Amino acid sequence: MHRRLLAVLVPLAVLLVAALGVPLSITVAEREMQETYVDRLNDVGRFASLAETALSTGRTEALHRELAHYHELYGIPVAVIDTSGTVLLGPAGAYREAARAEPALPRIVTAALAGARSEPSWEWAPWNDSALVVAEPVGRDSEVVGTVVTVSDLSRTRYRILVRWAQLAGLGLLPLVALVAVAWPVSAWVLRPVRELDAASSRISRGDLTIRADAEAGPVELRRLAGSFNTMMDAVENAVQRQRAFVSDASHQLRNPLTSLRLAVESLEPHLRATGDGRQVYDMAVDELKAMQRMLNSLQASARMESIRTASPVDLDAVLATRVNRWQALTATAGQTLTVDVPPGLRLLEPPGGLGSVLDELISNALRLSDARAVEVTARVVPGGAGTGPGDAPANGPVNGPGDVPAAGDVVTITVRDDGQGIDASERAQALRRFWRSPRHQNVPGTGLGLAICADLVGAAGGELRLEDGLPRPDGSGHGFAAVVALPIVPREAPSSGPQAPPRT
Repeated sequence: MHRRLLAVLVPLAVLLVAALGVPLSITVAEREMQETYVDRLNDVGRFASLAETALSTGRTEALHRELAHYHELYGIPVAVIDTSGTVLLGPAGAYREAARAEPALPRIVTAALAGARSEPSWEWAPWNDSALVVAEPVGRDSEVVGTVVTVSDLSRTRYRILVRWAQLAGLGLLPLVALVAVAWPVSAWVLRPVRELDAASSRISRGDLTIRADAEAGPVELRRLAGSFNTMMDAVENAVQRQRAFVSDASHQLRNPLTSLRLAVESLEPHLRATGDGRQVYDMAVDELKAMQRMLNSLQASARMESIRTASPVDLDAVLATRVNRWQALTATAGQTLTVDVPPGLRLLEPPGGLGSVLDELISNALRLSDARAVEVTARVVPGGAGTGPGDAPANGPVNGPGDVPAAGDVVTITVRDDGQGIDASERAQALRRFWRSPRHQNVPGTGLGLAICADLVGAAGGELRLEDGLPRPDGSGHGFAAVVALPIVPREAPSSGPQAPPRT
């Protein structure tokens, strides 16, 4: 996370260095060029004065030798040109070769022959390769008889400018390096508590209420935030523990009085008259007592399962191996058929309290509430969790092709379907609420807690419990009931090529 902070600070520092360094670099380049131009201007001014005297007296040998010596010494061709453009004095060959590469030279020479000193032709940018052409008229006003022209190669000057720029860039990088050297440990010190707080929040969202943030590291503001976070989590954990303890203790404390009350009511049976309303009232009281005992048992089971708030990986094969035989025995006793079609080798995140308990409740609902003839348990892998929302195509098998290996982010959907009456589509949202029961099932033993608890447990593992249409009813009047459990998959190594075990049936 501190890299993100540096990603903001470094560009700002670069902009600051650029804002200060670029004008300074431009000034350095202009000063270098101006000094070169002034030097050439002084040289041609001196040569123009000598040329005026030499041409008027006819003594040109000394000036010719001096121009040649200047060229040999500095590598700068300098020539005296008459009004027709003919080179009178100086290294003519070197001058003509340099003049051919400078398209601005005729304009400058023409201006000088007209008695005007032209502006320099050079460009100060180091990446421009043009030469510096300087011309000085020989004579005054209408008596101009020629001009002195120099063509200066600026490669050395530009090289010096580049060296100065490199030095300035190096000096500009020193504050940037210092900033990074200071900002890196400081950002790590500031952001480490933020990362730890983020990790703690992530674990709390998965149900671990015992985690706390480090309130001794980082700046004062973050320490106060961590302390407030820990105080809040202490209050939340205490409230949850008190709530669970109340449910468990209340259920346990009510069990004995309720058992005694049931025994007392049942002891009245021998004293009932054969005629009258006593028998009906007695049966009603016994049924209510049994319902209350089932409710207490469900509340205690809910408190026990919800006290386990961590999800862990589990092999679906191992879960089904301990339960399929019992499911088949229960369905056979009820005159129903059970089909289990689950691909082998699936590993998924198990809800708190166990995936087996969730599937037991769904199978129990199918047996008790649906009046079904057939119950089917299937599973499939949905890549990336796609197609797991309500209204999607039913899970008839794994989406992955043969040999495909489930990856992180995939979802396993386990579907329990039946062909019975089930629950109307308008009642499905209410069916996941606690203590809700369908009007058609009021006379069927139950508490209205099963589906709600299962939905909470599955959600604690990062999954989802949905209610959908089930198998087609035998009489063609619609579809039965289906409960779909979607849980994150836990990737495993790709299986070696070989024969695959057939689906379980």
